[in-house]
Amino acid sequence: MLTNTATRYGALARFFHWAIALLILSDIALGLIGENTPRSADTAAGLQTLYSVHKTIGVAVLGLAVLRILWAILQPKPVPVHPERKAETLLAETIHWMLYGAILIMPLSGWVMHSAETGFAPILWPFGQNLPFVPKSEDVAHMAGAVHGLSALVIYAAVALHVAGALKHALIERDGVLSRMLTGREAGIAGAAHGSVLPPVLAAVLWIAVVAFPFVMPAPERPEGIGAPMEQAQVSSDLPVWAVDQGSLTITVTQMGTPVEGSFANWTAAIAYDEETGTGEVTVNIDTTSLTLGSVTQQAKGPEFFNTETYATAVFTGEISRFDGTSHEAVGALTLVGQEVPVTLVFDLIVEGDTATMTGTATLDRRDFGMGAGYADEGTVGFAVGVATALTATRQ
Repeated sequence: MLTNTATRYGALARFFHWAIALLILSDIALGLIGENTPRSADTAAGLQTLYSVHKTIGVAVLGLAVLRILWAILQPKPVPVHPERKAETLLAETIHWMLYGAILIMPLSGWVMHSAETGFAPILWPFGQNLPFVPKSEDVAHMAGAVHGLSALVIYAAVALHVAGALKHALIERDGVLSRMLTGREAGIAGAAHGSVLPPVLAAVLWIAVVAFPFVMPAPERPEGIGAPMEQAQVSSDLPVWAVDQGSLTITVTQMGTPVEGSFANWTAAIAYDEETGTGEVTVNIDTTSLTLGSVTQQAKGPEFFNTETYATAVFTGEISRFDGTSHEAVGALTLVGQEVPVTLVFDLIVEGDTATMTGTATLDRRDFGMGAGYADEGTVGFAVGVATALTATRQ
């Protein structure tokens, strides 16, 4: 029988219950394995597959959860087997509603986090990766991740209590409660009173608190911008000196075939430039610990790449020359992770009075600096790293 009765669960309700339970337990196991696996070139491919499967299962759970809840709305709910046990019935039904919330909120928050991030471990289906109206944003990803993590804690507790209760009924009381969900056996007395409205209310309050928590928790610390304490770049020149008022320094890498953009929040630049001759000098000090690069920030700062614990500062020095109208280049060297490599930055410079506006780009090869040596091909991390900078400066 597909449908429920007052004393038994139908085949479709049982299918939804056990299919979702199996998928959730599998997904929890995959998530725990992923969290406890070190990030390295040796594990990158395996982790990509693991998290792709994890996300795909999560989307499947979300779809089944919606169908299960719609089916439950249309079906009679079997009565409690022991309605006279008020506290036990209240606890059991509260856990039941907690699990309903979990199978919706946990996969949905994971999908929001996936949509807000860029690159790494796609969902294994052809229907698109992103949710509408979810922007690419570290803040959104962080908040969704917090909800996802809290949801995991709730589901651990709810599943443990749910399983403990099922085993109690099966092994100690032998009252048919577990068999009613396993085989569709009848249990309970038709016409017995259902529980109160309190269980769904309690579960709703819990899940509202879980979803609201990231909005009231302290925001994660962000690196300070230009002007944060670090060694000020210096340049020795008789040419006019320009002080940077504001600017940005971004990088773009290709991860799993997808461009991922990051930035350095903390850097200083010393610039000497003569607009008459179009010549000058520049020195830039970059605090590599201020790098943010989406979901792979910590891995990028690790020993395989920027190794920020050992090399906290990168330095670029170059000679400026004008070659066509506003087009310039700074030819020099970048010292990064202990390696000095020739670099040419091509940029446009517009001077209006005492204010200069500059935008420039360069392309680096991570292999020149020995970065990501374990990633021997571009299947996981591309070789080319795009650098873009923009600033405004004032003549001193």
